[in-house]
Amino acid sequence: MASEDIAQLTEALASTHVGEELSYKGQGLKLDNKQSVEKMVREIEEFSGLKALRLEGNTIGVEAAQAIAKALDSKKELERCYWSDMFTGRLRSEIPPSLKSLSSALMTSGAQITELDLSDNAFGPDGVKGIETLLRSPVCYTLRELRLNNCGMGIEGGMILASALSECYQQSRAAGFPLKLKVFVAGRNRLENDGATSLAHAFKSIGSLEMVHMPQNGINYPGITALATAFQHNPNLRVLNLNDNTFTKRGAVAMAQALRDLRNVQVINFGDCLVRSEGAIAIAAALREGLPVLRELNLSFGEISEAAALVVAKAVRDKVELVKLDLNGNCLGEDGCEALKEAMESMNLGGVLASLRYWFFAFVFFLKQETKYAAKIAEIFLQISSVYKEDPDVKQVVLETTDTLLRKAFSSLHFQINIFITSLMVNLGLLKGEVKFKKVSVLPGHLIVLEHCVGQDYFPVDQADVLEAFLSRLVHVFGELLTLIY
Repeated sequence: MASEDIAQLTEALASTHVGEELSYKGQGLKLDNKQSVEKMVREIEEFSGLKALRLEGNTIGVEAAQAIAKALDSKKELERCYWSDMFTGRLRSEIPPSLKSLSSALMTSGAQITELDLSDNAFGPDGVKGIETLLRSPVCYTLRELRLNNCGMGIEGGMILASALSECYQQSRAAGFPLKLKVFVAGRNRLENDGATSLAHAFKSIGSLEMVHMPQNGINYPGITALATAFQHNPNLRVLNLNDNTFTKRGAVAMAQALRDLRNVQVINFGDCLVRSEGAIAIAAALREGLPVLRELNLSFGEISEAAALVVAKAVRDKVELVKLDLNGNCLGEDGCEALKEAMESMNLGGVLASLRYWFFAFVFFLKQETKYAAKIAEIFLQISSVYKEDPDVKQVVLETTDTLLRKAFSSLHFQINIFITSLMVNLGLLKGEVKFKKVSVLPGHLIVLEHCVGQDYFPVDQADVLEAFLSRLVHVFGELLTLIY
């Protein structure tokens, strides 16, 4: 193939046209100014009938966003905006004006948006301000899916978002075609109780939700109770994911009451939610009385006793659609795990029960009692990772245990990750500490497990550079050994 042919092919593949969609997904483009987006702008302008635009996986500056926005001014047919992860490396102050430019273009065009995905943009409450006018406008009266996962909205952003959605619903209803939002995704946003409560008020009015994903938001029982009340007004709910928030008994009982009225729920994820035994029993009562099409139930790591777990198991006896029941990481003990397995097998549901590793709880319990002691968590991490082997069973147990340990630690509002990382380095002899530590022998497992954990979604991105430097020093220590491992 001639070089000019290769060049033409490369240019053709730079953007992808699939039916009514124009995609620049995952190309890693650094678009700083008007000149850098000339080709993209031309392709957008020339794309007749554009209904979906994918910009995710690139990084867009203010001037570039303004140029793209101008090209969208006339795209009335646009319905789906996949704009996640498109501000990597940008200053937070750059993001709101970029979002305002793009929002203004959509409003000028008169588009009717059905899907908006701005996940993984870490824009904080100021970023929400950048899209609130859009969300209140007729452009979003037709919105069906809103995804804002991992955006760092915080309480303020959650409240602004809730206000915008409420106004959108009120105005769209007055216009004769009320907002019918079906999918709402806002995990890892630190919404806490006030943010969640504000959104609950909006959800209660909207009433059309089918899927809600709000894991890892620091929501306690007041926020959970408000959401439970709102969910009762959304009878078409099918998927409910509140993983890694804190229900406690009061929140779990309120949620159980809501579940009694929800006939279409297929997936419930209340793992890592501290529902405790009383809450689990309340949820079991809801299972007996309703939830006829339930397919998955996750109550893992909830400090549920053996007796309460058995009550839950018996409550799913008649759930003919059930494919998974997860009670892992609770207060079961070895005998409790066996009793639970026997109970499920006696009902011909043995294949539904997720794997149980009773000794996980010891670490989780310790973590919940001693979360603020980051140095102790580092010590436990090193102890667990030191037993790593390439044996599949050992490898799985070690990685699952360290994932559980660090996921819970990093999700705590009080956990001091800087102390955790420093303690790792001091324990491994890579830094000198003010307090004398008994230096551990560096083992391959420490590096392998640490590398695994750094790559997981729970690991804060802003700590990646610190750990990268840490890992590079370990690589130097191991030398040829690491070459053999990898």
